[in-house]
This record gives sequence, C-alpha cells and structure tokens, in this order.
Amino acid sequence: MIVSFKDIFKMTGILIVSFCAVFVCALFLNFYLDVLGIEDMITTETGKIFYEAQCNTAKMVSALSGGCLLLTTVVLLCFYVGHYIDTHKKQLGILKALGYSRIAIAKDFSVFGFVVLAGTGLGYFCAHLLMPYFYKVQNKEKYLPQFEVAYHPGLCMALVVFPAVFFALLAVGYSFHRLKLPALSLIREKTVQRVVKAKKESDLPFLTELKKGNVRQRKSLVFFITFAVFCFSSMMQMSGSMDELGSRMMGIMTMSIGVVLACVTLFIATTSVMKANEKTITMMRVFGYDAKDCTKAVLGGYRPWAYLGFALGSVYQYVLLKFAVRVIFADMEGIPDYQFDFPAMCITLIVFVLLYEAVQFVYTRNMAKVSVKEIMLE
Repeated sequence: MIVSFKDIFKMTGILIVSFCAVFVCALFLNFYLDVLGIEDMITTETGKIFYEAQCNTAKMVSALSGGCLLLTTVVLLCFYVGHYIDTHKKQLGILKALGYSRIAIAKDFSVFGFVVLAGTGLGYFCAHLLMPYFYKVQNKEKYLPQFEVAYHPGLCMALVVFPAVFFALLAVGYSFHRLKLPALSLIREKTVQRVVKAKKESDLPFLTELKKGNVRQRKSLVFFITFAVFCFSSMMQMSGSMDELGSRMMGIMTMSIGVVLACVTLFIATTSVMKANEKTITMMRVFGYDAKDCTKAVLGGYRPWAYLGFALGSVYQYVLLKFAVRVIFADMEGIPDYQFDFPAMCITLIVFVLLYEAVQFVYTRNMAKVSVKEIMLE
C-alpha cells in the first residue's frame, strides 16, 4: 500500500472539519425535513410565520456552514495529498520506474476518503444524539405542534456516504495530476520549474525578501490563515447575537465551530510553514540570527493576511445577520433590528491578537530549541 493508515491518522484536520460540517447540517436539515411533515397541522398565523422562519434558517445555516466547511475540506485534502507526494517523491518515482502507471499509483490515494467517512459518520451520529434536545430548544415557544425526531436514510447517504466518495475521487484525481512528472524527476526530487521574472524585491534586505518569498511560494497557506481568522472573527462575533436571533445553543455551537476551525487551520498552516523552512531557519541561526528574527522572517509575512481575514469576517457576520433580520425574521414579532456590535468586535479582536501572538511566541521558543546539528544531518 502506497498510503498507509499511519499517514491517514495524521489528517486530523480533515476529520475535525468534516465532523463540524455534518454535525451542523444534520441538525438543521433533519429538523427541516421533520418540520415539513407537520406543515398541514399548523393552523395559527403565528405558527405559520414561525414555520417559515425556521425553514429559512435551517436552509441558510446548512448552505453557509456546509459550503464554507466543504471548501475548507477540499483545500485541506489537496494540501495533504500534495504534501504527501512532495515528501515521498523518491518512493513514488521508483514505483513509476518499475512500471506502475500513474493511475495505478493515484488510485491508492482513495484511502484518504476514509478520513472523511470517519468525520462525517461521527458528526452524523453525534447530531442524532443531540437532536431531541435541539428540537426542544428550536420549538421552545411552542409555536409548532409537537413532533418526534425521524430518521431519513437519504439524508444519511447525502451527508455521510456521498462526501466520502467525492473526496476519495478528488484525492485520486488530484494525485493523478501531481504525479505527471517523469519517474527520474521524482527520484531526483525535482519539481516543475517555472520562469520567474526578476523583480525589484531582489534589492530588499534579506529578511524582508525572505518574508515576501515565503508568502508568494505558499499561497495555499495564505488561504488557510486568512480563512482561519475569518471563521474565528465572524463566528465569535455572531455567537453573541444568537441569543436574541436564535437560541443560546446556536450561539454556543457557532462559537465552538469558529474556535475549532480557527485553531485547527491555524495550527496546520503554521506547522507546515515551520517544517518547510527548517533548513532555512537553521542556516539563519548559523549566520547569527536569533529565534525572534527567524519567526519574523518565516511567519511575519502572514500577519497582514490574518488581519485581513479578521476584517472580512467582521463585515461578513454583520451583512449576514442584517440579512437574516430583514428577510428571514421580517414577519416575526419581538426581533430587534440588528446593529453592528462594536464592543463584541473589540473583545474578539483582543482575543484574536492574544491567540495569534501566543502561537508566534510558542513557535519562537520551539525554534530556539531546534538543534542545528540534527537538522543538518537529515
């Protein structure tokens, strides 16, 4: 087997993200399907308005959270597959030299689908355990007739099985694309060479040029960090408004998913950057640069993108909640008009700065402990 189960266990980020996606979508979509079954039993005008609001909320939350988490999982999977190929070029090149075709090697990457299957299956199972309480919270005002949680096989297939199959095929297709290099190039660990035009940045100081080069060469990590902070910013600020617009349970769920996504993606991105620059960091230390200079050069270039993600998340949550109040809850009584919560943004910004700078501090400490001799002997 080209990809062992030991390699699969390293993909905890995909498992966590797929778990969050299915957990949220299963709760709201199952509730939506069950509510559809009691539409004819609703006789009061208030009940009908509440019914429409609940249906619209379920569809909006499922589409937005599911769509964002789907995009995150796609990028994470492509990143993991690409990283595996980059670190196993010699083994894969030897297999091609022995006569294995590109598709024969690529199809073994379908095992990555098991990670998604584990995440979606666990998310669906946990959602069903929580559904009785979730239904009670959603109908706490008793606007809807009482109804029980029903099991929908089609929803299970759509949220558990189909994503696993899709991501297994995606892993095969992406690995097939990445394995287009000749066997000899893989054995020599060569990559596709691109012609890069000379830029004025060549006259910049070494640390500044290194910082900009790291960002240019790792655009997927730019996305990771920006998206991680985007999720953290939008969901942390949004969670404070969920008590009025939804329920405390929705607020806790929103905050938890935002924090988990931010921590997972930020950890993966930062660790990947540090691993990819171990030798560069070692050489910098040999030439007299301290750990703080190394951190600034390797991670400093991503800081503006992190703050951009925070700003985008703040705007996104405001527009989304404003839309929800004016469209989804337009006919509901007692729903106040949503205004931008500046204190909540300031608190979230302070928490984010502390979290981000804590990550930088931890990696600076770890960088100072790296043995130059061990890295040079690898």
